[in-house]
Amino acid sequence: MGRLYIALFFLLISISLHAQNPEWIWYYPVPKVYCTAVDGNIVWFGTSTGVVAFNQITKGKKFSYLDSSGVYRHLVSTIFIDGFGNKWMGTYSGGLFKYDGTNWMVYDRSNSSLPDEPITSIEIDKLGTLWIGTTDGLAKFDGVNWVVYNRDNSGLYFDHVVSIKIDGAGNKWIGSRSGGLYEFDGVTWKVYNQSNSGLPFDLVSSVLIDSVGNKWIGTTKGLAKFDGFNWKVYNSSNSGLPNDWINCIEFDSSWNIWIGTQKGLAKFDGTNWTVYYTSNSDIPENYINSIEVDLSGNKWICTYSGILTKFDDNNWTAVNVANSGLTSYNISAVAIDDSSNKWIGTDKGIVKFDGINWTVYNTSNSELPGNEVTSLVIDEFQNKWIGTYGFGLAKFDGANWIVYDYNTTNSELPSNLVTSLAIDAFQNKWIGTPVGLVKFDGTNWTIYNASNSGIHTQSVYALAIDVSNNIWVATWGDIGRSIIDRDFYRFDGTNWRSYSNLDWGVETSYVTSISTDVSGNKWIGTESRDLVKYDDSKWTVYNSSNSGLPNSIVNKTVVDGAGNKWIGTNKGLVKFDGDNWTTYPELQNISIQSISIDRNGNKWIGTNSGLVVYKEGGVVSVKEDTKSIPPTEFLLSQNYPNPFNPSTVISWQLAVGSYVTLKVYDVLGHEVATLVNEEKQPGSYQVSFNTQQTTNNRQLSSGVYFYQLRAGNFVQTKKMIVLK
Repeated sequence: MGRLYIALFFLLISISLHAQNPEWIWYYPVPKVYCTAVDGNIVWFGTSTGVVAFNQITKGKKFSYLDSSGVYRHLVSTIFIDGFGNKWMGTYSGGLFKYDGTNWMVYDRSNSSLPDEPITSIEIDKLGTLWIGTTDGLAKFDGVNWVVYNRDNSGLYFDHVVSIKIDGAGNKWIGSRSGGLYEFDGVTWKVYNQSNSGLPFDLVSSVLIDSVGNKWIGTTKGLAKFDGFNWKVYNSSNSGLPNDWINCIEFDSSWNIWIGTQKGLAKFDGTNWTVYYTSNSDIPENYINSIEVDLSGNKWICTYSGILTKFDDNNWTAVNVANSGLTSYNISAVAIDDSSNKWIGTDKGIVKFDGINWTVYNTSNSELPGNEVTSLVIDEFQNKWIGTYGFGLAKFDGANWIVYDYNTTNSELPSNLVTSLAIDAFQNKWIGTPVGLVKFDGTNWTIYNASNSGIHTQSVYALAIDVSNNIWVATWGDIGRSIIDRDFYRFDGTNWRSYSNLDWGVETSYVTSISTDVSGNKWIGTESRDLVKYDDSKWTVYNSSNSGLPNSIVNKTVVDGAGNKWIGTNKGLVKFDGDNWTTYPELQNISIQSISIDRNGNKWIGTNSGLVVYKEGGVVSVKEDTKSIPPTEFLLSQNYPNPFNPSTVISWQLAVGSYVTLKVYDVLGHEVATLVNEEKQPGSYQVSFNTQQTTNNRQLSSGVYFYQLRAGNFVQTKKMIVLK
């Protein structure tokens, strides 16, 4: 009985550990940093894609956008930390967020009285009441009730609030975009502007209050000091200020004032000025957007380009707030090799991710011919084939590059613009271009176009290979042709059959993507916002009026081992299991450009906003012992070694229990060996195959053979080579 309790205990621990994994992980390139806030040893960075919490002791970083909670995907413009440690975050377009360390709460115009969702500033008074500056007025929030002040009901003459500070008497000092400086005691409003005070300009960018109550006001025409009676103005003509346009001001513990301008960073101790430029320091940029000073006196400085730097009065340290090695947000393609490495195509080259390390290949550090990657596939020998926009086709084996383009003698590509790639069961590469379809067998090039094949419109946009090794080709109509010439083709290697959008009952529709399932169904995405299923006899059209599809262009369709269809659109991700449609609010209004599924069932999703990984129940990371986790996908792996003599190992995995056959065929389709023919439970398997292990006990000669796995409706075939 004790052993049972122990077993159950460890099972619960295992389940608990796996359940803790987030279902969503976002990978971004280096985001722009717009603001900082300090909470003890933790520095919070507001970025273009959420917030980052940086521990100065451990150097660890926690990213809000690693999962779907909180301010992920929002540009965070301001952060304020209250006396209870709650983080209040203003965003550019998502409203106000509160984070208590565990839970997130969002306030926007749908559930509060916020006058506008771009939040410019946040301040909290002694009673714990929030004062929130927006682009359309000032809001007061006591945790229950909202009060909004604007030009219609208060002394604010201009609704765009830029900055707020509260003095020792509880008066609010409010800087506006063009209306000057306001003082509000809770009842009475007083305005200071160019016409009635010493304020040098009515655009107030920042307000600060020192230990004796002086107000320091940053404007676009210098820095003003106001003691309640007298004004003093500092500018580039009468002081050490490097520029009159003041973006931000902050005090350190010695009450030195640090001033960020458009042309450098200045420190003023009341008498002396010290200025830091790119020419006399390691500051990365002269345009300073924000400054925060922590308890140790470090200055955290954000520049116009979003670069974050720490300055300890002696050394400048660049701070990396990225959570990946990606160089671009725009992910056009994702392919996964047999070692589970992810190969990611972007408009700035390709990136390899092994689960820990990121490696970038571009035109500067490799022989990649062009940085804008349109398509990426991996053959059975693990060569990466990379299509580019205007620079041809590249092959990369992990060490060496070969480039094929229109101008080289090693290729017959008719165009350097590669639109799509596919690899058939014989490892032929099929290449889509604007001027025809190309087949490359490793030696010979064959071009199919309107003059020599069944293609009528030769601008190839999408390709797919079905389980019978038919090539499905989508082309886009030539300019000036009829609206029905949005053509779709099947090619079996000899015969062509053409289809048009009228076959599935749509007057105008370009095909944007093609995928096939194990039953041979074709799933066709279109720019007319339809998803079309074709089973070789019947067409079924799904759209926003009869399904859960959003009203959006279908960019990508992928079918997993369980038969679920994963549909990427211009407005997010959709799953279709044959009966039910599931949409994911985490990716709402995100353009999905590519989807690949790894052996653990993780979906690697390329978007125009970075790389996203999703798995129901929690993403399985490379650090986990995946052998202890039942497979969620059917998979037939490439045999190893290959080529081989005399033996090789074939591995596969089953997502559900199935009757399994694993057979070997020669190039004529004759069965030469049966390796498995029995019921199998879910799990991972492998079997050794020897060249003498044949049906007729004859040793296999050198040549090409195929092995095919059948498990329920799942069918997959791969090629192997005997080389003696």
